[in-house]
Amino acid sequence: MNPLLFIPLLVALFVAAIGLPKWIKKCRQLGFLWEDMHKVGHPKNVAGSGGVIILISFVLGVLVYIAIRNLLWKSNDINIQVFALLIIVLILAFVGLIDDLAGWKYGGLSIKVRLFFAFLASIPFIVISIPPIGIIDVGILYTLIIIPTGIVGATTTFNFLAGYNGLEAGQGIIILSFLTFVSYITGYLWLAFIGALMVTPLLVFLIYNKYPAKIFPGDSLTYPIGALIALMSILGNFEILAVFVFSPYILEVFLKLRGNLKKYSFAKLNEDGSLEMPYKKIYGLEHLSIKILKQFKKKVYEKDVVRFIFIVQIIICFIAYMIWFV
Repeated sequence: MNPLLFIPLLVALFVAAIGLPKWIKKCRQLGFLWEDMHKVGHPKNVAGSGGVIILISFVLGVLVYIAIRNLLWKSNDINIQVFALLIIVLILAFVGLIDDLAGWKYGGLSIKVRLFFAFLASIPFIVISIPPIGIIDVGILYTLIIIPTGIVGATTTFNFLAGYNGLEAGQGIIILSFLTFVSYITGYLWLAFIGALMVTPLLVFLIYNKYPAKIFPGDSLTYPIGALIALMSILGNFEILAVFVFSPYILEVFLKLRGNLKKYSFAKLNEDGSLEMPYKKIYGLEHLSIKILKQFKKKVYEKDVVRFIFIVQIIICFIAYMIWFV
Protein backbone atom coordinates (compact mmCIF):
# COMPACT_ATOMS: atom_id res chain seq x y z
CA MET A 1 0.00 0.00 0.00
CA ASN A 2 1.87 3.04 -1.28
CA PRO A 3 1.23 6.15 0.87
CA LEU A 4 0.53 8.13 -2.32
CA LEU A 5 -2.68 6.14 -2.75
CA PHE A 6 -4.15 7.98 0.23
CA ILE A 7 -4.18 11.15 -1.86
CA PRO A 8 -7.13 10.14 -4.11
CA LEU A 9 -9.07 8.98 -1.04
CA LEU A 10 -8.35 12.27 0.72
CA VAL A 11 -9.43 14.20 -2.39
CA ALA A 12 -12.76 12.33 -2.51
CA LEU A 13 -13.21 12.81 1.24
CA PHE A 14 -12.29 16.51 1.17
CA VAL A 15 -14.54 17.38 -1.80
CA ALA A 16 -17.51 15.63 -0.18
CA ALA A 17 -16.88 17.19 3.23
CA ILE A 18 -16.61 20.70 1.75
CA GLY A 19 -19.22 20.34 -0.97
CA LEU A 20 -22.15 18.77 0.90
CA PRO A 21 -22.73 21.60 3.43
CA LYS A 22 -22.45 24.15 0.61
CA TRP A 23 -24.91 22.17 -1.53
CA ILE A 24 -27.39 21.98 1.36
CA LYS A 25 -27.10 25.74 1.92
CA LYS A 26 -27.54 26.53 -1.78
CA CYS A 27 -30.56 24.21 -2.09
CA ARG A 28 -32.21 26.02 0.81
CA GLN A 29 -31.52 29.37 -0.82
CA LEU A 30 -32.97 28.22 -4.15
CA GLY A 31 -35.86 26.30 -2.62
CA PHE A 32 -34.67 23.02 -4.12
CA LEU A 33 -36.09 21.09 -1.18
CA TRP A 34 -37.93 17.79 -0.97
CA GLU A 35 -40.55 16.49 1.43
CA ASP A 36 -39.48 14.19 4.25
CA MET A 37 -42.30 11.68 4.00
CA HIS A 38 -41.78 9.98 7.37
CA LYS A 39 -41.84 13.13 9.48
CA VAL A 40 -45.07 14.54 10.89
CA GLY A 41 -46.46 17.13 8.50
CA HIS A 42 -44.17 16.00 5.67
CA PRO A 43 -41.92 19.05 6.00
CA LYS A 44 -40.38 20.18 2.72
CA ASN A 45 -36.98 21.00 4.16
CA VAL A 46 -34.46 18.46 2.84
CA ALA A 47 -31.96 19.38 0.11
CA GLY A 48 -32.37 17.29 -3.03
CA SER A 49 -30.04 15.53 -5.48
CA GLY A 50 -27.06 15.29 -3.14
CA GLY A 51 -25.66 12.67 -5.49
CA VAL A 52 -24.20 15.49 -7.59
CA ILE A 53 -21.56 16.21 -4.93
CA ILE A 54 -20.76 12.55 -4.35
CA LEU A 55 -20.27 11.98 -8.08
CA ILE A 56 -17.91 14.96 -8.31
CA SER A 57 -15.97 13.59 -5.33
CA PHE A 58 -15.79 10.11 -6.86
CA VAL A 59 -14.75 11.27 -10.33
CA LEU A 60 -12.04 13.60 -9.02
CA GLY A 61 -10.70 10.85 -6.76
CA VAL A 62 -10.58 8.39 -9.67
CA LEU A 63 -8.83 10.92 -11.93
CA VAL A 64 -6.18 11.61 -9.28
CA TYR A 65 -5.70 7.86 -8.86
CA ILE A 66 -5.19 7.40 -12.61
CA ALA A 67 -2.79 10.37 -12.70
CA ILE A 68 -0.66 8.82 -9.94
CA ARG A 69 -0.55 5.46 -11.74
CA ASN A 70 0.32 7.04 -15.09
CA LEU A 71 2.76 9.77 -14.07
CA LEU A 72 4.64 8.13 -11.20
CA TRP A 73 4.43 4.43 -11.97
CA LYS A 74 4.08 4.55 -15.79
CA SER A 75 1.13 2.17 -15.45
CA ASN A 76 -1.75 2.67 -17.88
CA ASP A 77 -3.02 -0.90 -18.25
CA ILE A 78 -6.43 -0.18 -16.71
CA ASN A 79 -7.13 3.20 -18.31
CA ILE A 80 -9.62 1.95 -20.89
CA GLN A 81 -11.69 0.06 -18.30
CA VAL A 82 -11.65 2.95 -15.82
CA PHE A 83 -12.62 5.62 -18.34
CA ALA A 84 -15.39 3.42 -19.72
CA LEU A 85 -16.62 3.02 -16.15
CA LEU A 86 -16.50 6.78 -15.59
CA ILE A 87 -18.42 7.48 -18.79
CA ILE A 88 -21.19 5.08 -17.77
CA VAL A 89 -21.41 6.44 -14.23
CA LEU A 90 -21.50 10.05 -15.43
CA ILE A 91 -24.14 9.40 -18.10
CA LEU A 92 -26.37 7.66 -15.57
CA ALA A 93 -25.80 10.40 -12.98
CA PHE A 94 -26.99 12.93 -15.57
CA VAL A 95 -30.05 10.81 -16.40
CA GLY A 96 -30.71 10.46 -12.67
CA LEU A 97 -30.50 14.22 -12.20
CA ILE A 98 -33.03 14.76 -14.99
CA ASP A 99 -35.29 12.23 -13.26
CA ASP A 100 -34.86 14.16 -9.99
CA LEU A 101 -35.76 17.46 -11.62
CA ALA A 102 -38.82 15.89 -13.25
CA GLY A 103 -40.00 14.96 -9.75
CA TRP A 104 -41.18 11.59 -8.44
CA LYS A 105 -44.65 12.98 -7.65
CA TYR A 106 -45.08 13.71 -11.35
CA GLY A 107 -43.79 10.32 -12.40
CA GLY A 108 -40.27 11.44 -13.32
CA LEU A 109 -38.88 9.77 -16.41
CA SER A 110 -40.93 6.85 -17.67
CA ILE A 111 -39.66 3.33 -17.07
CA LYS A 112 -39.08 2.86 -20.80
CA VAL A 113 -36.97 6.03 -21.00
CA ARG A 114 -34.88 5.00 -17.98
CA LEU A 115 -34.27 1.54 -19.42
CA PHE A 116 -33.37 3.04 -22.79
CA PHE A 117 -30.78 5.45 -21.37
CA ALA A 118 -29.36 2.79 -19.07
CA PHE A 119 -28.86 0.53 -22.09
CA LEU A 120 -27.20 3.34 -24.07
CA ALA A 121 -24.91 4.04 -21.12
CA SER A 122 -23.70 0.42 -21.17
CA ILE A 123 -22.37 0.77 -24.74
CA PRO A 124 -18.81 1.81 -23.68
CA PHE A 125 -18.43 -1.49 -21.82
CA ILE A 126 -19.86 -3.47 -24.70
CA VAL A 127 -17.38 -1.82 -27.08
CA ILE A 128 -14.30 -2.54 -24.96
CA SER A 129 -15.43 -6.10 -24.21
CA ILE A 130 -16.56 -7.32 -27.64
CA PRO A 131 -14.20 -9.83 -29.33
CA PRO A 132 -12.29 -8.78 -32.47
CA ILE A 133 -14.09 -9.06 -35.82
CA GLY A 134 -13.98 -12.60 -37.09
CA ILE A 135 -13.83 -14.19 -33.65
CA ILE A 136 -17.16 -15.70 -32.64
CA ASP A 137 -17.52 -17.57 -29.39
CA VAL A 138 -19.71 -17.78 -26.33
CA GLY A 139 -18.02 -14.64 -25.01
CA ILE A 140 -19.85 -12.46 -27.48
CA LEU A 141 -23.19 -13.55 -26.00
CA TYR A 142 -21.91 -12.50 -22.59
CA THR A 143 -20.83 -9.15 -24.00
CA LEU A 144 -24.02 -8.38 -25.88
CA ILE A 145 -26.52 -9.76 -23.36
CA ILE A 146 -25.16 -10.17 -19.84
CA ILE A 147 -23.21 -6.89 -19.63
CA PRO A 148 -26.04 -4.54 -20.68
CA THR A 149 -28.61 -6.58 -18.74
CA GLY A 150 -26.53 -6.35 -15.57
CA ILE A 151 -25.90 -2.62 -15.90
CA VAL A 152 -29.51 -1.80 -16.82
CA GLY A 153 -30.91 -4.05 -14.09
CA ALA A 154 -28.74 -2.79 -11.24
CA THR A 155 -29.05 0.83 -12.32
CA THR A 156 -32.81 0.96 -12.58
CA THR A 157 -33.63 -1.13 -9.49
CA PHE A 158 -31.22 0.19 -6.86
CA ASN A 159 -33.61 3.10 -6.20
CA PHE A 160 -36.52 0.70 -5.56
CA LEU A 161 -35.36 0.18 -1.99
CA ALA A 162 -35.50 3.80 -0.91
CA GLY A 163 -37.48 6.61 0.71
CA TYR A 164 -36.15 6.29 4.28
CA ASN A 165 -33.44 8.50 5.80
CA GLY A 166 -30.01 6.94 5.22
CA LEU A 167 -31.31 3.84 3.45
CA GLU A 168 -29.89 4.30 -0.06
CA ALA A 169 -26.51 5.63 1.10
CA GLY A 170 -26.16 2.99 3.80
CA GLN A 171 -27.02 0.17 1.42
CA GLY A 172 -24.54 1.55 -1.09
CA ILE A 173 -21.83 1.60 1.58
CA ILE A 174 -22.53 -1.97 2.70
CA ILE A 175 -22.69 -3.53 -0.77
CA LEU A 176 -19.82 -1.57 -2.31
CA SER A 177 -17.63 -2.16 0.77
CA PHE A 178 -18.22 -5.88 0.45
CA LEU A 179 -17.49 -5.87 -3.30
CA THR A 180 -14.38 -3.80 -2.60
CA PHE A 181 -13.27 -6.45 -0.11
CA VAL A 182 -14.02 -9.22 -2.62
CA SER A 183 -12.03 -7.38 -5.29
CA TYR A 184 -9.08 -7.07 -2.91
CA ILE A 185 -8.93 -10.70 -1.81
CA THR A 186 -9.33 -11.93 -5.41
CA GLY A 187 -6.40 -9.86 -6.63
CA TYR A 188 -8.21 -6.99 -8.36
CA LEU A 189 -6.47 -4.32 -6.27
CA TRP A 190 -7.20 -1.44 -8.65
CA LEU A 191 -10.89 -2.34 -8.71
CA ALA A 192 -10.94 -2.46 -4.92
CA PHE A 193 -9.51 1.05 -4.93
CA ILE A 194 -12.23 2.26 -7.32
CA GLY A 195 -14.84 0.87 -4.93
CA ALA A 196 -13.17 2.57 -1.98
CA LEU A 197 -13.26 5.88 -3.85
CA MET A 198 -17.06 5.69 -3.92
CA VAL A 199 -17.47 4.37 -0.38
CA THR A 200 -15.35 7.20 1.09
CA PRO A 201 -17.59 10.13 0.03
CA LEU A 202 -20.68 8.00 0.73
CA LEU A 203 -19.59 7.77 4.37
CA VAL A 204 -19.51 11.56 4.50
CA PHE A 205 -22.87 11.73 2.76
CA LEU A 206 -24.43 9.38 5.31
CA ILE A 207 -23.61 11.85 8.08
CA TYR A 208 -26.00 14.35 6.46
CA ASN A 209 -28.43 11.76 5.09
CA LYS A 210 -29.04 9.68 8.22
CA TYR A 211 -32.04 10.39 10.43
CA PRO A 212 -33.04 13.23 10.54
CA ALA A 213 -31.85 13.83 6.97
CA LYS A 214 -30.57 17.20 5.82
CA ILE A 215 -30.04 15.98 2.25
CA PHE A 216 -31.45 13.27 0.00
CA PRO A 217 -29.41 11.37 -2.63
CA GLY A 218 -31.89 11.36 -5.48
CA ASP A 219 -31.50 9.23 -8.58
CA SER A 220 -28.39 11.27 -9.37
CA LEU A 221 -26.75 8.99 -6.78
CA THR A 222 -28.80 5.78 -6.82
CA TYR A 223 -28.33 5.25 -10.57
CA PRO A 224 -24.50 5.53 -10.42
CA ILE A 225 -24.31 3.32 -7.32
CA GLY A 226 -26.38 0.62 -9.02
CA ALA A 227 -24.24 0.90 -12.14
CA LEU A 228 -21.00 0.71 -10.15
CA ILE A 229 -22.19 -2.46 -8.40
CA ALA A 230 -22.78 -4.05 -11.80
CA LEU A 231 -19.52 -2.76 -13.28
CA MET A 232 -17.40 -3.99 -10.35
CA SER A 233 -18.95 -7.45 -10.58
CA ILE A 234 -18.30 -7.60 -14.34
CA LEU A 235 -14.72 -6.32 -14.11
CA GLY A 236 -13.95 -8.56 -11.13
CA ASN A 237 -15.60 -11.64 -12.63
CA PHE A 238 -17.82 -12.25 -9.61
CA GLU A 239 -21.21 -11.67 -11.23
CA ILE A 240 -22.99 -14.58 -9.53
CA LEU A 241 -21.79 -13.45 -6.10
CA ALA A 242 -22.98 -9.91 -6.85
CA VAL A 243 -26.42 -11.18 -7.89
CA PHE A 244 -26.63 -13.03 -4.57
CA VAL A 245 -25.66 -9.90 -2.64
CA PHE A 246 -28.16 -7.90 -4.70
CA SER A 247 -30.97 -10.36 -3.85
CA PRO A 248 -32.91 -7.89 -1.63
CA TYR A 249 -33.35 -5.67 -4.67
CA ILE A 250 -34.42 -8.60 -6.83
CA LEU A 251 -37.07 -9.44 -4.23
CA GLU A 252 -38.02 -5.76 -4.09
CA VAL A 253 -38.63 -5.79 -7.85
CA PHE A 254 -41.05 -8.72 -7.54
CA LEU A 255 -42.87 -7.04 -4.65
CA LYS A 256 -43.13 -3.81 -6.64
CA LEU A 257 -44.41 -5.72 -9.68
CA ARG A 258 -47.06 -7.17 -7.39
CA GLY A 259 -48.38 -3.64 -7.09
CA ASN A 260 -47.92 -2.90 -10.81
CA LEU A 261 -45.06 -0.55 -9.89
CA LYS A 262 -47.64 1.89 -8.52
CA LYS A 263 -47.37 1.19 -4.79
CA TYR A 264 -44.91 3.40 -2.92
CA SER A 265 -42.46 2.16 -0.30
CA PHE A 266 -43.51 4.87 2.13
CA ALA A 267 -45.25 3.79 5.34
CA LYS A 268 -48.37 5.16 6.96
CA LEU A 269 -47.29 7.82 9.46
CA ASN A 270 -48.82 8.17 12.92
CA GLU A 271 -48.97 11.47 14.81
CA ASP A 272 -46.14 10.37 17.12
CA GLY A 273 -43.87 9.61 14.16
CA SER A 274 -44.24 5.84 14.35
CA LEU A 275 -44.98 3.83 11.22
CA GLU A 276 -47.76 1.49 10.18
CA MET A 277 -48.30 -0.77 7.19
CA PRO A 278 -49.64 1.45 4.37
CA TYR A 279 -51.43 -1.41 2.61
CA LYS A 280 -52.97 -4.73 3.59
CA LYS A 281 -50.47 -6.51 1.34
CA ILE A 282 -46.68 -6.19 1.21
CA TYR A 283 -45.35 -4.22 -1.75
CA GLY A 284 -41.77 -3.71 -0.63
CA LEU A 285 -39.10 -4.88 1.79
CA GLU A 286 -39.77 -1.70 3.78
CA HIS A 287 -43.33 -2.90 4.37
CA LEU A 288 -42.08 -6.40 5.21
CA SER A 289 -39.60 -4.90 7.69
CA ILE A 290 -42.38 -3.00 9.45
CA LYS A 291 -44.53 -6.13 9.62
CA ILE A 292 -41.68 -8.19 11.11
CA LEU A 293 -40.60 -5.50 13.56
CA LYS A 294 -44.20 -5.10 14.72
CA GLN A 295 -43.97 -8.63 16.08
CA PHE A 296 -41.32 -7.46 18.56
CA LYS A 297 -42.05 -3.75 19.07
CA LYS A 298 -45.28 -1.88 19.73
CA LYS A 299 -44.03 1.14 17.84
CA VAL A 300 -41.78 1.02 14.80
CA TYR A 301 -39.95 4.12 13.61
CA GLU A 302 -38.11 5.08 10.44
CA LYS A 303 -34.72 4.38 12.02
CA ASP A 304 -35.84 0.87 12.99
CA VAL A 305 -36.77 -0.02 9.41
CA VAL A 306 -33.45 1.26 8.04
CA ARG A 307 -31.39 -0.58 10.65
CA PHE A 308 -33.31 -3.81 10.06
CA ILE A 309 -32.65 -3.69 6.31
CA PHE A 310 -28.97 -2.92 6.96
CA ILE A 311 -28.72 -5.97 9.23
CA VAL A 312 -30.35 -8.18 6.60
CA GLN A 313 -27.96 -6.89 3.91
CA ILE A 314 -24.91 -7.46 6.14
CA ILE A 315 -26.06 -11.02 6.88
CA ILE A 316 -26.47 -11.67 3.15
CA CYS A 317 -22.93 -10.39 2.52
CA PHE A 318 -21.60 -12.62 5.30
CA ILE A 319 -23.39 -15.66 3.83
CA ALA A 320 -21.94 -14.81 0.40
CA TYR A 321 -18.45 -14.73 1.90
CA MET A 322 -18.99 -18.10 3.59
CA ILE A 323 -20.27 -19.69 0.38
CA TRP A 324 -17.63 -18.32 -2.00
CA PHE A 325 -14.47 -18.01 0.12
CA VAL A 326 -14.60 -20.39 3.09
